Formats: sequence, structure tokens, C-alpha cells
Amino acid sequence: MGLKNRFRILTGVRIVFFFIMFPFLFSCAGSAAASYREEVPAPQRQEAAPVQAPEPVPDYLTLVAAGDNLYQEPILKEFFNQGAYCFDSIYSRIKAYIEPAGIAFVNQETVLGKGPVFSGYPLFNTPQAAGAALAAAGFDVINHATNHIMDKGEAGILETMDYWDAFPGIRYTGISRSEEDRRSRNVIIEKNNIRVGFLAYTESTNGLYLPKDKSYLVSLADTDKMAEEIDALRPLCSFLAVSMHWGNEYQEEPSEAQQQMAEFFALHRVDLVIGHHPHVLQPLARISRPDGGVLYCFYSLGNFVSAHAQPEKPALLGGLMYMRLKKAETAVTVDQAGLIPLISHYEKDRTGFVIYPLHEYTEALAEKHWKRTGDPEMTAAWFFNSANSLIGEDLLPGNPFIENRVAEN
Repeated sequence: MGLKNRFRILTGVRIVFFFIMFPFLFSCAGSAAASYREEVPAPQRQEAAPVQAPEPVPDYLTLVAAGDNLYQEPILKEFFNQGAYCFDSIYSRIKAYIEPAGIAFVNQETVLGKGPVFSGYPLFNTPQAAGAALAAAGFDVINHATNHIMDKGEAGILETMDYWDAFPGIRYTGISRSEEDRRSRNVIIEKNNIRVGFLAYTESTNGLYLPKDKSYLVSLADTDKMAEEIDALRPLCSFLAVSMHWGNEYQEEPSEAQQQMAEFFALHRVDLVIGHHPHVLQPLARISRPDGGVLYCFYSLGNFVSAHAQPEKPALLGGLMYMRLKKAETAVTVDQAGLIPLISHYEKDRTGFVIYPLHEYTEALAEKHWKRTGDPEMTAAWFFNSANSLIGEDLLPGNPFIENRVAEN
């Protein structure tokens, strides 16, 4: 075989060998590369941190309530000047405890008449300027279901309603113009996403009967009617308060009838009872409700404004209820509840009427009080000790609006 032919054969063999081995060469190279890549750790995937839902911001609403606003003859006499009445100065030292509240309630013991004749005990007719002074002090819910509401008959009630109906921003409870008015008079105030409802009742009208077929004029304490109205209003509000004119005058402990009525309110899921009429302080009770809730019962807030001549010094000691509500998501709870003790101060000849918070009341003021004569024990310390024995840990000796720094709209 010639040399040229051998070269051709070898060359052909090499070419055939190359094409046979070509896939295997690259297959192995690919396997090596793949093997190498598997040995390199894959980069770790960073898990995103879970997004934390922001904590819900609770809503707060403060309530204050005052006891018997009762203008006797000496008050009418002192505050009449040049043919007109102005009572604003009575509340000058307590306004800072009322005006900042989200809702402020007061028991207006007597009718607000047009006059021209005004009177004190026993049949009261109070100038409508007293209503203006209450509004100027910061009150916006007024109770008129009291034992003196019939002192001037139906006319006195109508004059009172006429006055408040023309007064912007004021809601009143306990009196109505008609049966329909009573059914539709749902006093519900919504602030800071909290709906507070109010009802009011009195046990007595001092033997002065309502006109026939006009039982709607005054909300009397009839448990059947009360149950009907409470159960109707309860679903419409997140917090329900009932004003109750009850109990025995000048008795510092609640009567058995008061306690039984409080249990009735607990049964019907009332949240708060604002009590008045005894003219002296009575304790605060927390009563467990059958539904698991709590009824806060201020049995009596005592006197707010008064000029009593006969009763002893306990009638000078009243209280301003303070309550802070908290709403977190849908639940409304009582965040704080207590009582700011007050003193009805007046001096020689029953003049100079001013309401003081007890913690601002000094011994020098106590020495000037009209009732100090003949009673050297009537000291600022006596009032504090008396309030402390009745209220105990629920006593609020300062201004809670400053201490809690609650910002409200």
C-alpha cells in the first residue's frame, strides 16, 4: 500500500474517532461543570421580616357629674344686681374641672322660670340666668327629674323646656312635652367614637301630682317603664348612664331601697348611676352585673350649690364625679373612676357663695365660713377626713385633667 494511501486511511480513522468521541468529551465537560456548581453553596434567600400591624390607638372620653344645684333665697338675694341676675362667679373656682370634660352633667334641682317673681324653699322658682351660668361653666347635660320639678306646676316645666330648647349645645333629661317626645328623647352624645346615653328618673315630686293624662311630663321611678326605656336605649349606645333622684335626705349611707334599685339597674346592663337628692355624699359602689359587666353607682354626689341654714356641715361637702372611658377596638371600659370632693363656701350673713375643690380649700377659708361659728371642728381637715372615710381609694385629691393629660376633641 502506498504511503499516500496509508496517510489517507489514518486520517480517516482519526476523523471517525473524533466524531465518535466528540459527544463524550463535551458530555464529561458538562458533567464536571455541573458537579462544580453543585459544590458552591447557593446564596441564602433573605426572608422578609413580617410586617407588624400597628397597635390600635385607644379613644378616651371623660365624663364629670355634679350633684344638687339648689338656689335658696340667700343666693337669689346676693346675685341680683341692677335688675338682673348673674351667677357665673359661683363656679369660677370649679370651672377648670368641668370645661375640659368631654361630657359634663349636673342635677338642676329646680325649674328655671321666667319670673318676674323668683323664690327659694319650699316652692322653688329659679331665674333662667342660673341655666346660663351652668352652660358657661361647661355643663352640657342637665337633669330635671327631681322632687322639686312640680313646684310651679306644668307651667314651670314648660318654661324650663322652652329655655333649654332655645339654648344651643344643651341636652336635658327627665322632663318631656308629650308621650311621643318622651319616647323619642334619646339623649345620646357621641364623642371620640364613644356613644354615651342618658336617662333620668325621680322617686318623688313632693306630693305634687302630675296633671291627669300627662304622666309624660316627669320621668317617675316606675320600674316597668324604666325597664322598657333602658332596654330600648341600651343597644343604641356603648355606655349607658342613669340619673337617679332617690334616697333619704342627710343620710350618708345608701338606703336598702337604693341598693335594691341599683341591683335592678345592674340587671338591665346600666353602666353608671349618677345619684342625688340626699344633699350629702354617699359612697361609690362597683356592682357586678349578670352579663359580666360592672355598674358604677355613685349613690349621692351631695350638694353642688346650696345655702342650707339648718343641716350640719356634712351638707357642705359635695363631689364632682370623674370618669374616663377607654375604647380599644370595639370594647368600651372604665379606665378611671373617682370623686373630686367639693366645698360649698359662703361667709357672713350667707354671702360670697363659691364652690371650691377640697384640695384648694384652706384653713383660712374654713375659718371664714358662715357655719364655722359655734363649730370649731369645722376645719379643712375635717372635710378631707369625712370625704376620705366615705370615698376611700376613689378619692381624687387633685385635678385629673392636668394629671392624666387627656387630649380630647
